Amino acid sequence: MPNTSSAKKRLRQNFKRRTHNRSVKSSLRTSIRKVREATAAGEIEKAETEFRLTSKKLDKAGAHRIIHPNKAARLKSRLSKRIKTAKEG
Repeated sequence: MPNTSSAKKRLRQNFKRRTHNRSVKSSLRTSIRKVREATAAGEIEKAETEFRLTSKKLDKAGAHRIIHPNKAARLKSRLSKRIKTAKEG
């Protein structure tokens, strides 16, 4: 346990940040899963609307360094590629 008041405050801040970041990551994973399920089911309209929401969430998480910005870009690229291939075939 922390002894100094500044260390106690840092512990409180870390706890708040950790819980917030966990919730953001969890909602990201859920929205990514929704896009993948929609493309697998062949619901392209639904997949595109979910992709718009997901890409916004990914950009926001990357900007706030919750995930690495390159990871956000990579996930967006892979999801858009998945939607394009579902459109063709």
